Amino acid sequence: MPDIRLALADDQRLFSETLKLLLQTIPEFEVLFTGDNAASFLQQLEAGRIKPQIALLDIDMPGMNGIELNRLLQKQYPELKVIMLSVHLEEELITKVIDDGAAAYLTKNCNKEELVSTILAVKKDGFYINQLTLQALTRAAKSKGKSKSTKASDVLPAGLTRREKEVLLLTCQELTTAEIADKLFLSARTVEGHRMNLLAKTGCKNNAGLVIFAIRHRLFEVT
Repeated sequence: MPDIRLALADDQRLFSETLKLLLQTIPEFEVLFTGDNAASFLQQLEAGRIKPQIALLDIDMPGMNGIELNRLLQKQYPELKVIMLSVHLEEELITKVIDDGAAAYLTKNCNKEELVSTILAVKKDGFYINQLTLQALTRAAKSKGKSKSTKASDVLPAGLTRREKEVLLLTCQELTTAEIADKLFLSARTVEGHRMNLLAKTGCKNNAGLVIFAIRHRLFEVT
């Protein structure tokens, strides 16, 4: 029986239907519906008795684009995890959608294995940032660091404890709560407490945002 419910939004119907067929070959996945624009997606989302757990959104859609739809979903359906799909790999765009609350960012030319592993990771951990995205975010952080002006939002907030920094860095290394707890000799509940404090102190919306925060402030770097 499928245990991961999905929904798609993409104005390219051939791509959307092909993606749906591909996802339905995975026994754990169930595609509840597809929308060829944000309005169609939202209409089906609101009408459905059973809600999807993960939404795959194209960025380039007419009317309300994927960036705007993601923002709306974060406000109205915060329990729905969003994976952005795009042909673009601009550092600023990736950072923006993750900052807005997206759980992952994939290019449309990714292979089936990466798509499946991303969906599974988002269901399990709430986020997934692949190596390509990490490298793009690191380049963006380095580029911003070379700027002469420093925005107030880029200043590392005071008050992060040593333990919170440890949890943050291990989160960046994609360790699960249980793995972090084991490594730091803490309970899973204590780790979650530290993560909630991190979210509150940094203003991030989710674990993916924490990774962005760590990269932006040079606490974590991908070479």
